Amino acid sequence: MKKILMTFPQGKFKVLTMSYDDGKHADRRLVELFNKYGIKGTFHINYGLMGDADPGRIAKEEVAELYRGHEVSAHTLTHPTIARCPKEQLIHEVMEDRKGLEQLVGYTIRGMSYPNGSFNKQIKELLPFLGIEYARVTEGTGGFGMPDDWMEWKPTCHHNHNLLSLGEAFTQLHKSQYLYMMYVWGHSYEFDNDNNWELISRFCEQVGGNNDIWYATNIEIVDYVKAFQQLKFSAAGSFVYNPSARPVWIRVDDEIIEITGGGQVRLEA
Repeated sequence: MKKILMTFPQGKFKVLTMSYDDGKHADRRLVELFNKYGIKGTFHINYGLMGDADPGRIAKEEVAELYRGHEVSAHTLTHPTIARCPKEQLIHEVMEDRKGLEQLVGYTIRGMSYPNGSFNKQIKELLPFLGIEYARVTEGTGGFGMPDDWMEWKPTCHHNHNLLSLGEAFTQLHKSQYLYMMYVWGHSYEFDNDNNWELISRFCEQVGGNNDIWYATNIEIVDYVKAFQQLKFSAAGSFVYNPSARPVWIRVDDEIIEITGGGQVRLEA
């Protein structure tokens, strides 16, 4: 049987994703940087705090255009410490945030980050019933591994924690027998508060435009991994069928093979 390995799109083995919370005005400058260097971000927004509730946040009418090409994700309606809330309030906070944001962007909101980093086992178990497929925590790993629990998705680092040294290490990774993910999180307004926009600018210049990196939003990574997991391999590994709508790439021995959505590919002569 041939050696079959999952790869990212076009056979890449590294993915970079960025994750920023609260939807403050500084997102405009951050999105501009991401767009300049071809980097994708996920922006977690509290619908209930937009507009008159907090004039320092991105206006509702600006959301669809500003975040085009990136992902808008949930952050609960009003940013409570949800581990201290009854489940009825949690359901309200998540569903109303989803409803509001979906009206603005025109697509299904399927992910979130935990407000104040607050979560527990009950919340993790409830979220899939509320249409949430991933949730990011704040505890960084300092590494580049793929998550094994989408409901407790740990980032590599906050942008103030060794960002440039980790970015340099990430770009130098070359062992394609592994899959690597660099996941950076934070709040865009922190760059104003800390007067360190140069930090994220240098990082984007450092990691952007690299041919062996897949630049993806949080939900794009989730969708791609799930599409790979849905592939139907024959018992002998001689062919594979892709029941999903999206293409998936695999490495068969040393050959990169694309399995188109709905397609079947023979892996052995």
